[in-house]
Amino acid sequence: MSVRRVIVDHVLFVVADLDASRRLYTAALAPLGYEELYVQDDCVSYGAEDLDDFTICQGEPVTTAAHIAFSAKGREEVDAFFEAAVANGATIRGEAGVWTQYSERYYAAFVNDVHRNNVEAVWHAPDPVIDAPHRPGVD
Repeated sequence: MSVRRVIVDHVLFVVADLDASRRLYTAALAPLGYEELYVQDDCVSYGAEDLDDFTICQGEPVTTAAHIAFSAKGREEVDAFFEAAVANGATIRGEAGVWTQYSERYYAAFVNDVHRNNVEAVWHAPDPVIDAPHRPGVD
């Protein structure tokens, strides 16, 4: 399998309610191995290995209708992301499964955050995933 090159260094979402967004993202990103790295009065930055790749900051105008996909190491992480996100204020956009519109190896789950941003966890399996629900597409 080839090594993927990162083409986006970091992403920032502006949120209206930092506490609600922080609860959601902290819980949802933990199963993926991402943690709070930097906390300020109006911002929280997430990442791994001291690299803050994703930040939420309170302010205006809020970020809406954006899409972000977080990398997972396996199906279990995708499933745990989905469960944690929904338990902490996200709404369901697409339950975990193989999203065949992308590939037979694309195992992902999608939620909407509190501002209706499309937030995804995805695992690129080394081989086609045959023992999981196959989903045709996300709205």
